[in-house]
Amino acid sequence: MTTARSWNWRRIATAVTLLGMLAGCGIFGSGPEYDPTVKMTPAEIYADAKEHMTEGRWSAAIKLLIKLESRYPFGVWSQQAQLDTAYCQYRDNERVQALVSIERFIRLYPTSAQLDYAFFLKGLINFNEDLSLLGGLGGQDLSERDQKAARESFEAFRQVVVRFPNSIYTEDARARMQYLINAMAGSEVHIARYYFIRGAYLAAINRAQGVILQYQGAPAIEEALFIVMKGSEQLGLDQQRADAERVLLLNFPKTPLLATGLKLDDRSWWEVWR
Repeated sequence: MTTARSWNWRRIATAVTLLGMLAGCGIFGSGPEYDPTVKMTPAEIYADAKEHMTEGRWSAAIKLLIKLESRYPFGVWSQQAQLDTAYCQYRDNERVQALVSIERFIRLYPTSAQLDYAFFLKGLINFNEDLSLLGGLGGQDLSERDQKAARESFEAFRQVVVRFPNSIYTEDARARMQYLINAMAGSEVHIARYYFIRGAYLAAINRAQGVILQYQGAPAIEEALFIVMKGSEQLGLDQQRADAERVLLLNFPKTPLLATGLKLDDRSWWEVWR
């Protein structure tokens, strides 16, 4: 026979069970967070993402763009979401993720009407790699840093110039290419100067000659020719010295290097903050 007390315990147990179920459903606030985009159209989601981008809220924009791409993985919404995600990651200083996103876009949409912008953005991401912590510590010049990012940036801008000559990004890409040529030439001369000052004359000559051959028109060629001239002098290569001096004076008749020589620098190549 069931007593009144046993019925009370059953009612209590049932109530506790129901409370647990309701809590699991989120009624008391411990369930999944409500997603306001569930009932939104792709255009509305994108509009919200653009608003975040306009206000500089890059992380918030990225979240919306990822949702947009996952819900509409094909067509124009997916393409636009991928491009904007890469841009937001770039602006949010997530360089590695930005490169992954833009390279994925280029791979998936090789015939996209926005491919010129994609290559330009890839160039920008690598171009601004010089804004690193190490670069900011002592005003480090791009020419004193590892050039992997610079070369990748140059190649991306070259794709814009060669493949999309009428693009609105072409002139900007061409100007950045020239800057990168000058910077990469300066980097090689920086290393050649380091070798020369430490008496590694053959290594200095080889590095400087590489600059002369690869980066025609770059300002750093002036110092490269001087290094070849002085290095050849140290090694007793009289004819090579004379040839280098002749070319130096032909292209830089007012060069101050003949009077001042190379700038002495006792730092190791990596001690750019000293």
